[in-house]
Amino acid sequence: MDWIKGWRDRAWSDLSQVWDVIIIGGGITGAGILRQCVHAGLKVVLVDADDFASGTSSRSSKLVHGGMRYLKNAQLRVTLESVTEREYLLKQGRGLVNRLGFLYPCLDGDHMPGWVFGAGLIVYDLMARQWSHRSYDVEDMRELCPLITTSAMRGGFRFFDAQTDDARLVLRLIRESVSGGGLALNYARVESLLKTNIGQVCGVILRDASGESDRQVEVEGRVVINATGAWADKLRGDIGKAPRLRPLRGSHLVFPFQRFPLTRAITFLHPQDGRPVFVLPWEGAVIFGTTDVDQGQNLVTDPSISNAEAAYLLDGLKAVFPALELTFTDVIATFSGIRPVVNTGKANPSKESREHVLWDENGLLTVSGGKLTTFRIMARDALKAVRRHLGHIPYDPDVPVLDPLPPEAEALLANTHLPPSQCLRLIARYGVNASTSFCAKGEDMEAIPSTNYVWSELRQAAHGEGVVHLDDLLLRRVRLGLLLPNGGQDHMARIRLLTQPDLGWDDTRWRKEVEAYQDLLKKSYRL
Repeated sequence: MDWIKGWRDRAWSDLSQVWDVIIIGGGITGAGILRQCVHAGLKVVLVDADDFASGTSSRSSKLVHGGMRYLKNAQLRVTLESVTEREYLLKQGRGLVNRLGFLYPCLDGDHMPGWVFGAGLIVYDLMARQWSHRSYDVEDMRELCPLITTSAMRGGFRFFDAQTDDARLVLRLIRESVSGGGLALNYARVESLLKTNIGQVCGVILRDASGESDRQVEVEGRVVINATGAWADKLRGDIGKAPRLRPLRGSHLVFPFQRFPLTRAITFLHPQDGRPVFVLPWEGAVIFGTTDVDQGQNLVTDPSISNAEAAYLLDGLKAVFPALELTFTDVIATFSGIRPVVNTGKANPSKESREHVLWDENGLLTVSGGKLTTFRIMARDALKAVRRHLGHIPYDPDVPVLDPLPPEAEALLANTHLPPSQCLRLIARYGVNASTSFCAKGEDMEAIPSTNYVWSELRQAAHGEGVVHLDDLLLRRVRLGLLLPNGGQDHMARIRLLTQPDLGWDDTRWRKEVEAYQDLLKKSYRL
């Protein structure tokens, strides 16, 4: 099923059947489980109360990384799994998951001696079965990154991880799963769980949360999977289970490249508390994060950065990049995500384990914890649990988690005269079948200023990517809300020209969507 005009009506009409698996949650965990279920030949549907990837999975640090800091906490299993999955995804997600070089400056007063970090890099590379790190003296570090002007630097290291567009990775997994026979529906809220007379979960009651209708339907499933991340305890509460998660908020600042011309990622220990923080180039801008603070039970869909977090992040940048003289007026956007971390009662939230968990309770299978990088492992563990309910499932664990791009993929966009890297980037995000949308020449194939996007991506997303609201388009499909001053509002006339016909919105609906988008930016994506 394509996500083109009329797709939602068809999806709602398809819900009235008994499913092998119902997945609640359209983030990276749910998308990964959907992919594995489709590979196993199961009849599976995924639903989300909001947009696909609208929660934590569009608000991460954009890193597919092994988690060097987990070594310090002796979380060896998480690090090994993450390093292994990073290398797998670099091969699988070519054009969407890309290798990223990091520099680590050793500073006077660091909470961890430089030699300890170097020893950790040795373990890190051994886990990846490669040797890619090296050490540098102060002069070499300044030559590699002249922006690091702190007098406290005493040398440093280089190593490699990877980065991605987190929301686009989720969308690709879901799109390929739908092409393989699965069903996915955003803005379909679970009002309650269906239960048998002995209290076993056997389905869900769904309500249309798109604002376009008030339809509601009962959907039966042999297995119901709770993949709602930080919100997992809410569903568990419906079957009388006590909370087991500790929602932690991670916040980020976004700077324009012109103000912070960083060409490689930098990680360092924050001088206040010794937490590792990252500053990295991403999609034409520069992101700095992240914090690690308790969110409490105020689990809003669109969390926002606090004044204390913003001050903490800016103080860290000033300590390492003093010559830039960065201030809050340089910040073009902020974003915050809520991590679903299992609560073990540690005083320091950064010490909590990032391992994933799987709880099978009254027929509700909850998969939570973990991290973006390890979504495939979480999904495979979920499928093993599904087998316990459904019996034998023919499944090949070696089936690629992402559909491979054909060798001639780059040639499909040869007529656009775009660089090969940009052609690969477009196909990795939108698929080979979408390549014809980008074959036209002219101004729509020009780059959107200060970003890696071209204007035609807006039309492609509006035409066939399940957009229901304007923030779906500008915060998750084509991420101008994070990358441009005013969230791209200065370009709204051109955005409207490119997308309104495919979205099918009249002028009144367009004005309402713009107003809602502006309010959301002020509330959750600005200081």
